[in-house]
Amino acid sequence: MSSPGAFHSVDARRSFQRYGGDGSVTAAAPVAAARPKKVDWPQPVRDYVQRAFLPENGIPGIQRTEMESKLKETITQANERDSLHTIDWKALPLPQQLIQSERAMMRRDLNPIPASERLATLDLYSPQAPGRPELPLNSKKRKSSDLFHSGHDEAVVAAPWRKASKSNGLHDRVTFADGSQPHGQDSWEDSKYQEGNLQKRQKRFENGGKGGRPGKPWATKNETPPPEEVAGPVVGRSEVLEKKYFRLTAPPNPDTVRPLAVLHRTLEMLKRKWRDERNYSYVCDQFKSLRQDLTVQHIKTEFTVNAYEIHARIALEKGDLGEYNQCQTQLRALYSQKLGGHPTEFKAYRILYFIHTCNRTDMNDVLADLTPAEKKDAAVKHALDVRSALALGNYHAFFRLYLDTPNMGAYLMDMFVVRERLAALANMCRAYKPDIKLRFVTEELGFESDGECVRFLCDSGAEGLLDEREDGVRLLSGKAGAIFDAARAAAFRRVDIKGQI
Repeated sequence: MSSPGAFHSVDARRSFQRYGGDGSVTAAAPVAAARPKKVDWPQPVRDYVQRAFLPENGIPGIQRTEMESKLKETITQANERDSLHTIDWKALPLPQQLIQSERAMMRRDLNPIPASERLATLDLYSPQAPGRPELPLNSKKRKSSDLFHSGHDEAVVAAPWRKASKSNGLHDRVTFADGSQPHGQDSWEDSKYQEGNLQKRQKRFENGGKGGRPGKPWATKNETPPPEEVAGPVVGRSEVLEKKYFRLTAPPNPDTVRPLAVLHRTLEMLKRKWRDERNYSYVCDQFKSLRQDLTVQHIKTEFTVNAYEIHARIALEKGDLGEYNQCQTQLRALYSQKLGGHPTEFKAYRILYFIHTCNRTDMNDVLADLTPAEKKDAAVKHALDVRSALALGNYHAFFRLYLDTPNMGAYLMDMFVVRERLAALANMCRAYKPDIKLRFVTEELGFESDGECVRFLCDSGAEGLLDEREDGVRLLSGKAGAIFDAARAAAFRRVDIKGQI
């Protein structure tokens, strides 16, 4: 006799029908599909949307996406409060106007009045009658969600685009130390609009003066300040050729900015003075002021490129890498606009500069950007040969290139030739023992004379290792190796330069 199984067989379910408690099949209850509520937009709302996107109603600086977002927010809030039919859509400001008002209020809040001015303002108010309704703590800024309140009287919740009445001014928003607020039209008129107090406040806030922000201090909360002018290029009116450089801390004054015609004459004068006087501090200061006038007027022409190139060459000649780097950075942007100039010359300078700073990352970027035509240029080819000689440790080829540098690349190579001479001497001391002729060192390391070579060796700490013999002066290379190894390690430390690109 077989034992009963440990489970009960159940028929597989082949449909989504329900089974009752008695095993009978019941039909599944249909699920009611939730249909979105259809909104019948009133015609004033449609007209409001059309007016918002008319070209004549556009405001510079406000994008279409911002308008669409504000428009959606405004209509959605009105729909949620069932006030689509009660709002006066013809009087309601357009979304771009609402955005402009919010931006103006944000700018006003970013420049608060100092505490001393706020105390002086509070002294003008004289709270007389108690019982004035208190404002909420967060009522300083109006939000778009406050524009629509269904079921409230319009006189209680005033829209920000409505003009404020005399009883809804600045005095309505002042709370004193004891928690009371000013009340009473007569006391307000007597205290605030007295002639003496009005003149004092006007002087304090006139022209954005010290101690307050510009504009009418008695402007009510709901009055929108005029939009600020968009910053743009300045058109200079100054006829002065020479002007000292000052860092701008405020918008430039057109009366102190020289127009392009005057800047042309200024550049010719500076080139002449540099040839005759060689006063670098004066010329550098004048070039910086010239570049500043070009920048504030947004002048980007071939003349701009020429001015930056001349200043960069003068800075190289005087070894001022800070000013050179500032010019080189601007020249890169100007060259990308195909404004003329000498881009290959300064690209060669850039390669030599990265050799000086040992900046391999930027060097790789420059090499990757070189075109086949640029690689054939004499200056660029020379700079690439210098890099290749140093990468291979070929100091003989390096110093031959040093003595035959095109343009003004020799000034850049002068900045790292000392460390390369120390590295070459360290290698020569290991290769040539026990001594080396001084004349051989002079020719290999690119010195102009034996005397210059001796001074370099003495400055490097090898003054006691020079031996004068019948066939000439010799360097005791067997003993000088450790000295030049230490000097080379110190010379190849990290280079950090002001204004580095």
